[in-house]
Amino acid sequence: MSKYINPYTDFGFKKLFGTEANKDLLIDFLNELVDEKHKITDLSFKNNENIGELSEDRKAIFDIYCETVSGEKIIIEMQKAKINFFKDRAVFYTTFPIKEQAEKGEWNFKLKPVYCIAILDFEFEKNIKNEDYKNIVTLKNQYCEEFYDKLKYIFIEMPRFKKNENELESHFEKWLYFLKNLIEFEDIPVVLKEAVFEKGFKIAEVAALNKDQHEAYEKSLLQYWDIKSAVDTAFDDGKIEGKIEEKYETAAIMISEGFDLETISRLTKLPIEKITKYQKDN
Repeated sequence: MSKYINPYTDFGFKKLFGTEANKDLLIDFLNELVDEKHKITDLSFKNNENIGELSEDRKAIFDIYCETVSGEKIIIEMQKAKINFFKDRAVFYTTFPIKEQAEKGEWNFKLKPVYCIAILDFEFEKNIKNEDYKNIVTLKNQYCEEFYDKLKYIFIEMPRFKKNENELESHFEKWLYFLKNLIEFEDIPVVLKEAVFEKGFKIAEVAALNKDQHEAYEKSLLQYWDIKSAVDTAFDDGKIEGKIEEKYETAAIMISEGFDLETISRLTKLPIEKITKYQKDN
């Protein structure tokens, strides 16, 4: 096993960025992405599970959901594998921090900024001409003039980031280098010998995990490789082969990752009604 945890796993990502004790790492990372006028001095973690007003409304579960002291709402997602309609999913996610700002009674509809930041372990669209690893999406009019500056989507495509240690040009690129290569490191590279990264390495040490944390990490690591393997195979071959029980286990993982039932059914060759029944029974 690697010396450091895999930050692409649910456990690893939240261990680094999703705890009160380590929020200084998250603040440092986010300040490389948010607008200068929204620089973060402190933040609080919010419930990462949002449910619609009506029982039939779909719920959204974010990896990390936080609010800055000045009121900006930030959703952070680590997406392990390519799924259908991910752009739709990102837009859907932002409806929750927008709607929750509604006030009872008289209200002037003034909103706080909302950011949706997605770290992707895949390329959005391999045929696009732009090779930049960071895509920033905002609302603009037909003249490419800014229409609204309080809603921003930032997609970071990790496979597109290919810089070596001696090629890093910014603090943000050091963060990407840290995240992308963490499980490969045996020692802290010279370029990352800064307080914030040294703390990150200390937190990420597998040897420092207690028994419960170690078990949780191993389970999270297995889920990561299962979903990566299943989805990569599915999108390469157009189907998922295997024993029936393995297919249902794969279907359960894909549900947790946000795949729609039609896609799961098509890739696993399982009927939707049986997938739904398996999900309820387990």
